[in-house]
Amino acid sequence: MNAQTMRRIRQLHLYIGVFFLPAILFFAISGGLQAFRLQQASGWDGAPPPAWMAWMGSVHIDQTVPHAEQSKQPAVAKAKAPADPVKEAERAARKRAALPMKIFIAVLAAALALSALLGAAIALNSRATRRTAVLMLVAGTAVPLVLLLA
Repeated sequence: MNAQTMRRIRQLHLYIGVFFLPAILFFAISGGLQAFRLQQASGWDGAPPPAWMAWMGSVHIDQTVPHAEQSKQPAVAKAKAPADPVKEAERAARKRAALPMKIFIAVLAAALALSALLGAAIALNSRATRRTAVLMLVAGTAVPLVLLLA
């Protein structure tokens, strides 16, 4: 490819990356939280999650914000069947086996968020493209919010 084509490809990559930066950060962080089910009451310690984690989980999983009526409804306790020791042992073994993958996903989410932030720093550092990059960043923040709240 010639130099002009490569320059246009780099510029297109910059603008696409900056436009999707807010969504990449959001989904990286919310996905990292979901690896450990921190957005659910049955997550890390069984306590209800903070409202912001539940909100992020709802947007990530359902592409919608939780409704106030849903969040105010008390959770219905399910009757537990007597525990089968064999099934409980299998469940515990699966959880232990899944932990390394969960840790990998959390590290991946952190690396993706850091990479996106570094890309933003690079994109906003160039005077030649700064104005358009800022406009794309604002648009990349506004468009998903409008779609989510509409």
